[in-house]
Amino acid sequence: MEKVAVSSDSESGDQLSYRAAGVDTSKQDAALGSLLQRLRGTWSYGTRPQLEFGHFANIVALGPINVAISTDGIGTKALVAQLLDKYDTVGIDCVAVNANDVLCVGAVPQSMVDYIAVEKVIPSVLDDIGKGLAEGARQAKITIVGGEIAQLPEVIRGEGDGIGFDLAGTCIGTLDSDSAITGVKISPGDVIIGLRSTGVHSNGLTLARRVFGATGDRPLRERRRILSQYYDELGSTLGEELLKPTRIYVAEVMSMLSGGINIRGLAHITGDGFLNLPRLQASVGYVIDNLPEPPPIFNLIQREGKLPDVEMYQVFNMGIGLCIIVPEADASAAHEIAGSHGVDAFTIGYVVEDLDRRVEIVQLRLRGWRKKGFQPVL
Repeated sequence: MEKVAVSSDSESGDQLSYRAAGVDTSKQDAALGSLLQRLRGTWSYGTRPQLEFGHFANIVALGPINVAISTDGIGTKALVAQLLDKYDTVGIDCVAVNANDVLCVGAVPQSMVDYIAVEKVIPSVLDDIGKGLAEGARQAKITIVGGEIAQLPEVIRGEGDGIGFDLAGTCIGTLDSDSAITGVKISPGDVIIGLRSTGVHSNGLTLARRVFGATGDRPLRERRRILSQYYDELGSTLGEELLKPTRIYVAEVMSMLSGGINIRGLAHITGDGFLNLPRLQASVGYVIDNLPEPPPIFNLIQREGKLPDVEMYQVFNMGIGLCIIVPEADASAAHEIAGSHGVDAFTIGYVVEDLDRRVEIVQLRLRGWRKKGFQPVL
């Protein structure tokens, strides 16, 4: 019988991890429970949502129309943009993280509002952020109908004099009452199709910057020099690679749905990596046994940071940005549609009976649970 090794939570010595870099997801989960309990108490005031907390988006019925809602931001990718003095792509990330989440319940993303908090108003920076938002909206085929710019010099600090900002948004989508994709129809034997990411997307940037030393414990000039270093294996500077926009998956998924593909589950692979799969409402397990080679940036981060596979696969997307669960009979057609949109698709695994809802990465001998993380299988 296989044994699962229980790893220590200790951050002693020189071991680098997401927690040591300043992001403690276990503490976040503990705090979230109390917050969600209070928010659940608001459900009697207005329109009750159709899903519990925890999915990628929630759904509310507004008369005859079901509306999916999700909100998210770009996180510390904003700091990379500031260090590079390049702001014209982060708006794409903002649209992507929101539209992709709305997409995961089978909704058609329709519209979005943005929120930009700034240390100081710099017109050229705001214009460049607007360029990215407009491009993201074009790719997702949504409208941006409003937003907010807040000047918060006492709250926002950046990587340079007055250039600090944060960027977030809220997206809505629409769907028919009987077309929600929540995962309840997933069955053992279904296959998992992974769509290629463009790189790190918008998660794990705190750890990535810490690995290379591009964090606040070094002088600003040194942090900029680190991000400006060229790597042959990347074909670009480190900063250019980290700033690649998050892929927007709306067009290919909408084509699959309109083409009759029986999509039973959609999982946006963000923070927590493949442990996002159990967020789908199915009491099944997921076996991943055919992962493609990760893009070079992930190998570089792992090598430079001496990070174990456990840490890599529960922080980063590792080259797969969206997982689609379909019956095996639909896999070939789904691959063809993804390819027609210029996106590489891989059948990376399959669904099994498992009431514990585990995720197993066979190639790396890792097994994980949503709230516990991955652990090596001995």
